[in-house]
Amino acid sequence: MNKFGHFIAKHRKLVLLIATFLLLPSFYGMAKTKINYDILTYLPNKLESVKGQEILNDVFENSSTSFLVIENMEEKHVVKIKDKISGIEGVEKVIWVDDFVDTAIPKEALPEELKDIFYRENSTLLMIQFGNESSSDITQNAITEIRGVLNKQCFLSGMAAVLKDTVELADKQTPIYVGLAVALAVLVLALTLESTVVPFIILISIGYSIMYNFGTNIIFGQISYITKSLAAVLQLGVTMDYSIFLLHRFEEESRKIDDKNQAMANAIEKTAASIMGSSLTTIAGFLAIAFMELTIGKDIGLVMAKGVFLGVISVLTVLPALMLVFDKVIHRFSHKTLLPEFNGLSKLVTKHYKLFIIIALLIFLPAFYGERNNEVYYNLDESLPRDMDSIVGFSKLKNEYNMMTTHMILVPSDMPSYKIKSMVDDIEKLEGIEKVISYDKFVGPGIPDNFIPKEVKDKFEQGGYKLILVNSSFKAATDEENTQVAAVHEITKKYDSRTLVTGEGVLTKDLVNIADEDFKRVNVISILAVFFIILLVFTSISIPLLLVLVIELAIFINMAIPYYMNNSIPFISSIVIGSIQLGATVDYAILLTTRFREEIRNGYNKFEAMEISVRESSKSIFTSGLTFFGSTVGVAVISDMEIVKSLSGMIARGALISTGVILFILPGVLLVSEGFIRKTSKNWGKGTVDTAEKGRIIYENK
Repeated sequence: MNKFGHFIAKHRKLVLLIATFLLLPSFYGMAKTKINYDILTYLPNKLESVKGQEILNDVFENSSTSFLVIENMEEKHVVKIKDKISGIEGVEKVIWVDDFVDTAIPKEALPEELKDIFYRENSTLLMIQFGNESSSDITQNAITEIRGVLNKQCFLSGMAAVLKDTVELADKQTPIYVGLAVALAVLVLALTLESTVVPFIILISIGYSIMYNFGTNIIFGQISYITKSLAAVLQLGVTMDYSIFLLHRFEEESRKIDDKNQAMANAIEKTAASIMGSSLTTIAGFLAIAFMELTIGKDIGLVMAKGVFLGVISVLTVLPALMLVFDKVIHRFSHKTLLPEFNGLSKLVTKHYKLFIIIALLIFLPAFYGERNNEVYYNLDESLPRDMDSIVGFSKLKNEYNMMTTHMILVPSDMPSYKIKSMVDDIEKLEGIEKVISYDKFVGPGIPDNFIPKEVKDKFEQGGYKLILVNSSFKAATDEENTQVAAVHEITKKYDSRTLVTGEGVLTKDLVNIADEDFKRVNVISILAVFFIILLVFTSISIPLLLVLVIELAIFINMAIPYYMNNSIPFISSIVIGSIQLGATVDYAILLTTRFREEIRNGYNKFEAMEISVRESSKSIFTSGLTFFGSTVGVAVISDMEIVKSLSGMIARGALISTGVILFILPGVLLVSEGFIRKTSKNWGKGTVDTAEKGRIIYENK
C-alpha cells in the first residue's frame, strides 16, 4: 500500500482529473435509472397472489383498481366525469351503475345488490380499472389526468393514487434531505476538525462516490424509492468514518515528518487495512440483505454495498488528492477544535472498566426483549401525511362505504354458477366482508343476462377465468385482515383448488409472512459474515465474538427504544437499521481494537495500551458519530414521510448509541478478555524491542 500511497500523492492532479471525468457517465446513468414506488412488486413470482396479479394484468388488463367517491352530484354529471376518465390512456374501464341499468331508473327502484355497491345517502362510487401496474408510468400519468377532471366533490383513492402522492412527496423532499444532511455534516465537521476547509473537502470526496453510486444504479434498471430517499444520506454517514480515520492519521503522520507526500503515503498505508477491514464488514452487512426473498432487500443491499465500495475507493484516492492539492488553504483556515483531548475519558473507561461491563450486562436483557417485541407496520399509506389527497380519499371510502381493501378472486370459467353463488355466500358471512361483486350473483330475475353489455361481461370473464371482487372493511396488514384473507383462501380452495386470491390485502399478508422470515435469515447471515471477516482481519477467534456481541448490544438498545416508548416502526426498520448501525459500529470497533493491538505490540501493558487507544481513537469516533447523527437527524425532523422520518431518526439515535457503546463498553470487554484474546489470536502481542521501547518513551512523555 506504500507504493499505492506514493502514486496517489505524486499524481494527485491526474487522479482528480480522472475522477471528475467519470462524473459525466454517472450523471447519465442517474438520469436513466427508474424509481419504483410500489413495495408489493418486490414479492417473489412463485406466490399465488403474484400469479393472480399477473393474470389480472395479462388476461383482464386490470392490474390496479382505484375508487372514486363523488358527493352531492347529479347522475348526468357523474356520467360526464366517468366518460372523461374512460377516455384517459391507461384506464381500461370505469365501472358504475350505468353499466348495469339505465340511469333514468330512480336509485330507489334499483336491485338491492346494485344500490348497496354504488350508492350511499349523499354519494356514489365508481371503480376505475387500470391496464398496467399501479407503479407504471402509464398508470401514474393516468392518475394525474384523472385528478385534472375532478372537482372538490370528488375523492380518489387506491394504491395508484397513494403511489402518485408518494412520488411527488419524495421528489419534493429528497433534495431537501440531502441539502440539510450536507449542511449539518459541514457544521459538525467544522466544529470538530481543525480547519473550516476540510469539511468541504471531505464532502466533495464523498460526493464523488455518491454520484458514482447513483450513476451505476443503471445496471439494475430501477431502484426503490426507499433506496433513493436514503442512499445518499446513508452513504454520506457510513463512508464519513473512513474519511475521518484517514484525515486524523494524516495529521498524526504530518507531525512526525515534514514531507506531506510521504506523510500522506504513510497515512494511506496505515489506515488502508482498517478502512478495508471495516468496509468489508459493512459491505457484508448490506450484501446479507440481498439474500432476502423479498427482493427489495437485493435493491437496498446491492446499492448500499456498491456505495460503500465506491466510498472506500474515493477515500483512498480522491480524498488524499484533494487534501494535498488544497493543503495550504487548509492550514490558512485552521482553528482550534471544540473536541477535548479525551485524556479524562481514556482514564475513566480504563480505571472503571468493570463498572461499564456491569452496566452493559444490566442493559442487555431489556434491550434484547424490546428489540424482539417491537410493533411494526407494513402499510405504505401509514407513512404519508393525513391531509394528502389519496389518504383523504381512503378516509371517505372507509367512512361512507366501509371499504379499506379489495380482494380479487380468480375462479376457473368452467366452475358452475351454483357453486360460485354458494362460495360467494360463504365469503359474505365472514367478518369484515362488506360486499362481493360477482357476475353470477347479479344475473338472475332482477337483472337478466341479456341486459348486461358484452364489455361488462368481458371484465368479469376472460381467458378461462371469472373475476370476483371482494370488498373488505379491514385495513391491509392488520391481524383482522390477515385472518380474513386466510379464511377467504380456505373457502375458495374448498370449492376449487384452481382458484387464485390476490389484491392489496393478500399481497400485503404475503409481504408480512416473507418479511418476518427474511429478517431472521438476514440477521444470521450478516452476523456470520461480519464474524468471519473480523476473524480474517485479526486472525483471531475471540475478537470477532467479542466485537459482534458489543455491536449487537448497540443495535438492540437502539431497536428497543421504540418498544419502551410505545411507538410502531416500519417493517423494513430492523433490516435497514441493523445493517447500517452494524456498518457504523464495526468501523468504530475495528478502529479501537486495531489501535489497542498496535499499542500492545509497542510493548505497553493492556491498561496503558487501552488508555492510549481510547485517547487517540476517540476524536475520530466522536467526529464520525456526531457527523452521522447530524446528517440524519435533520431528515428525521423535517420529513413528511413517516417511513423516512422513522428510519432517519433511528439511524441518528443509533450513531450516538454506537459511539457510546464503543467508547465506554468495548474497552472494558477488551481489557477483561485480553488474556483470552492473546491465547486465541495470531501475533496479537508480537512486536520488536525497538518499537516497544519507542512506545514506552512516547507514553511516558505524554
